[in-house]
Amino acid sequence: MIRTYAGHSTAAKSNALYRSNLAKGQTGLSVAFDLPTQTGYDSDHILARGEVGKVGVPVSHLGDMETLFDGIPLEQMNTSMTINATAGWLLSLYIAAAERQGADPSKLQGTVQNDIIKEYLSRGTYVFPPAPSMRLLTDVVSYTYTEVPKWNPTNVCSYHLQEAGATPVQELAFALATAQAVLDRVKEGGQVPEKDFAKVVGRISFFVNAGVRFITEIAKMRAFVGLWHAIRRDRYGV
Repeated sequence: MIRTYAGHSTAAKSNALYRSNLAKGQTGLSVAFDLPTQTGYDSDHILARGEVGKVGVPVSHLGDMETLFDGIPLEQMNTSMTINATAGWLLSLYIAAAERQGADPSKLQGTVQNDIIKEYLSRGTYVFPPAPSMRLLTDVVSYTYTEVPKWNPTNVCSYHLQEAGATPVQELAFALATAQAVLDRVKEGGQVPEKDFAKVVGRISFFVNAGVRFITEIAKMRAFVGLWHAIRRDRYGV
């Protein structure tokens, strides 16, 4: 899967960029949203002033989402969306835009970042307090595993932790703790039957940093794979 993290200015200009990249051989999409969209503001809100379209594409409603993917058959695409606090809303707009194209939601493939814990730890684009935010995160997880089963409903982003100053060891420790917190909350929420829990675990994805400590980073990844396997097996029986 070859993606370019992209989005800027307007939905129409971002759509032109996506179509150009796909024509040159890119095989998936990775959408960057602007800060107002990331924090739940419409583009015409006073607190969005000066930030619209600066670090990503503004998407305020279904019309914007349809424009963003105009001429791109979403049923055939694999789309990553870097969105956290408002992930549930943006995913719903994506599904609706796909349905307007005649797509079957069960065939949609992609990822929403939807890692609210790292927003509190490193990035800061949260909207709600921790408990309601975790509820929104786990609602997305509980919905997608049946309705959009090829979708990754959360992408645990240790990358941002190291960018914010964590060592590789701390990065990995916090990421694994985040993954456990999400899965524990899904279990507690009662929306996913025990027999289906393995399906949820199988859709958890990770976005891991690769810093300049070459040997340490390789060792980190080897440890990560082993630790995640052990956590799945011993904590969740998966």
